[in-house]
Amino acid sequence: MGIDLLAKLAKHSIVHHSKFRFSSNPISGSQFASHYQQCRAYSARSMNTAATKVPKTHFLSFPTFLRKSVSSSECANTKMGFLAWYMGALESRPIITKSISSAIIYAAADVTSQVITMWPSDSLDIVRTLRMASFGLIILGTAQHLWFNYMGRVLPKRDVVSTLKKLLIGQFAYGPLINSAFFSFNAALQGENGEEIAARLKRDLLPTMIKGLMYWPMCDFLTYKVIPVHLQPLINSSFSYAWTIYLTYVASLKKAASD
Repeated sequence: MGIDLLAKLAKHSIVHHSKFRFSSNPISGSQFASHYQQCRAYSARSMNTAATKVPKTHFLSFPTFLRKSVSSSECANTKMGFLAWYMGALESRPIITKSISSAIIYAAADVTSQVITMWPSDSLDIVRTLRMASFGLIILGTAQHLWFNYMGRVLPKRDVVSTLKKLLIGQFAYGPLINSAFFSFNAALQGENGEEIAARLKRDLLPTMIKGLMYWPMCDFLTYKVIPVHLQPLINSSFSYAWTIYLTYVASLKKAASD
């Protein structure tokens, strides 16, 4: 369409110009046709040159590149925005933020544990998941906040000796207490009485602590050595995800027979 338009304009120009020359030097029909064909050829070469200098793919690829750049930028901004929001929540409302984080991680761990152990005909036990999440919300978040802040005050350094001291205290003090609270809390929500809870602790607590020695020392060492105190509960809960898959399975076992 562009070439034809240029050719028509050239033809019109030739005819218009020729009107002024017919009186003194009129052109013949063959000369007019030759001049017209030259104009068409010149117009075609001009369009091909323009197409070579500014390829169509340039205009097609730029919006795609722009969309990808904007999408990546928006994704990065979203992540940074969430991180900034979470850090602000830790600063202004530390206990509730840590409690909600623990509840979400414990709920996710319990769902994972159920999916791994259930039969195809089974369905998720939502009540069990809510029990596990309520432990993180009501007990664990506050316990983590108090414990890690206390360790940060008593042993503020991050050298190897101080880190190992925190690790040992955690394994022999915090670990037994929080696991006992976990088993007792969930057993109580399942309707077990004091004797049944004691029997469950007698059966499950020591084996759980022994298995924990194969997992938690390295996790605690990294937490105390590398992570700032205000983020230690979150990292501890994150490490708890894999451990809680096992822990929620043990907590869901049938009640132990009391003596």
